[in-house]
Amino acid sequence: MTTERLLWLAGRLVPEKDAKIYVLSPTCQYGINVFETIRCYLSNNSNQLLAFRFKDHINRLFRSAKILKLSLKYTASEIQKGFIDTIIANGYMEDISVRITLYIDEPTNWAYKGDCEMMIAPIPMGRAYNSEIGITACVSSWERISDRSVSPRIKAGANYINSRMAQLEALENGYDTALFLNREGKISEAPGSCIFIVRDSVLITPPLTASILESITRDTVINIAKSDLGLTVVERDIDRTELYISDEIFLCGTAVEITPVVSVDRIPINDGKMGEITSSIRQRYFDIVRGKIKEYKKWLLPVNRR
Repeated sequence: MTTERLLWLAGRLVPEKDAKIYVLSPTCQYGINVFETIRCYLSNNSNQLLAFRFKDHINRLFRSAKILKLSLKYTASEIQKGFIDTIIANGYMEDISVRITLYIDEPTNWAYKGDCEMMIAPIPMGRAYNSEIGITACVSSWERISDRSVSPRIKAGANYINSRMAQLEALENGYDTALFLNREGKISEAPGSCIFIVRDSVLITPPLTASILESITRDTVINIAKSDLGLTVVERDIDRTELYISDEIFLCGTAVEITPVVSVDRIPINDGKMGEITSSIRQRYFDIVRGKIKEYKKWLLPVNRR
């Protein structure tokens, strides 16, 4: 890789130290941006990187921009070219995470609806947690944002203030992460990830209307569970106390991938270890993202070396 990381900023590659935006822009002042984070995995034969569900991430970026009424001047094809060019220019041949952010770089106010700029930044990234051991969680005192205030359907920087408050509370109280309740008092999601529980071999997850992000990894898990493992998957409300009596719990997301939750509010889940269903889904997920499963290669964008 290059000695200094290169970022794609406003249509061109620049050294990281030169990647700057206007400090009084609405993006800097109010957190007005939308973004996607895309994982790229080193393939099974280690000769190329594979971007996981790139098109789905870009489609969600466009949806987020539409809801926030931000004008995106780049096409999906242009974004894909910038994405690949940036990775190749940096010479990465390891697991990475690539951040794509749509931002405002104008001295204007929060009602700005004109053209926005874009940043693409590749970041070497290992596992967020030790997903074999699992993590601990607490139910947060902070309520999840709802579609009646700031929609969690939008992947926007400002939304993550809500996640920050819950995550800090969890860490300060000795937990690894938090679980949100929504306005109706039902389980929503974790900061930056969706939740699944297992009861009597049935996989259960909150519906898309439970104040959650329309998660691409969540959709991946549902596909794996139904098509590959033959599991019954139910999308329904989950009560807080259901967590305590679940057979298994895991989180899923681009950053956390598939990570088991081994206790909630200090109540052990599956005797404090990863369950069999979680383990099967996790293994299948990693096989898919590294290109081992032919049927899922449609989800992989090869980033070829020049």
